[in-house]
Amino acid sequence: AIEQAKRGGIRTIMITGDHVVTATAIAKSLGILEDGQRAISGTELSQLSDEELLESIEQFSVYARVAPEHKVRIVQAWQKKGHIVAMTGDGVNDSPALKAADIGCAMGITGTDVAKNAADMVLTDDNFATIIRAVKEGRGIYSNIKKDVQFLLSSNIGEVLTIFLASLLSLFPSFDLGTPLLPIHLLWVNLITDSLPAFALGVEPVDGEIMNQKPRKKEESFFAHGLGIKIAWQGIMI
Repeated sequence: AIEQAKRGGIRTIMITGDHVVTATAIAKSLGILEDGQRAISGTELSQLSDEELLESIEQFSVYARVAPEHKVRIVQAWQKKGHIVAMTGDGVNDSPALKAADIGCAMGITGTDVAKNAADMVLTDDNFATIIRAVKEGRGIYSNIKKDVQFLLSSNIGEVLTIFLASLLSLFPSFDLGTPLLPIHLLWVNLITDSLPAFALGVEPVDGEIMNQKPRKKEESFFAHGLGIKIAWQGIMI
């Protein structure tokens, strides 16, 4: 799951109460701590100012012997770097960090009621791999929504342009060829040839390669990466 997250542009950070040597060994075996990255203890973290932590936050992949306030500082430092942060936790001391994160994820089995109430979602099986599967499913839903919007807008632009051009031509008697689409035709197009393919696109299975894509930026437009141009061009072609 950690390897799949890495391919999808999601970085996994370990925050633990264990000793830094234990945490480092486990993090290396899991692929969390890589070459060029560091582990830091809560004592060392306390000695860093907020500015120093912000400057070096991307170097640290393991935090050991941490206090509850350290977790909040870590979350906020990543957020200041422009990242979307998901935080997992199960105890009462995790609740401030769960609340501060963009997505707080509490444990459903071992989690306390306080942690569950502070979180945005509850992981019913306490399994990290489930989070990655949820990310994959979420990306698939977003991709299908984009396909739906692209299809529906482009086909409707085609209809609008057709009626609009016909209306313009009707101003010149010599070019007046009548109405290209009657109301019953438009109704047929919208109910049958638009809706059924849109349903099919909406329930399309998740693309197997979707977890190899990098996450979209927080401020990215829905019509980014040329989608708006594609919609306009396809509408004109239709």
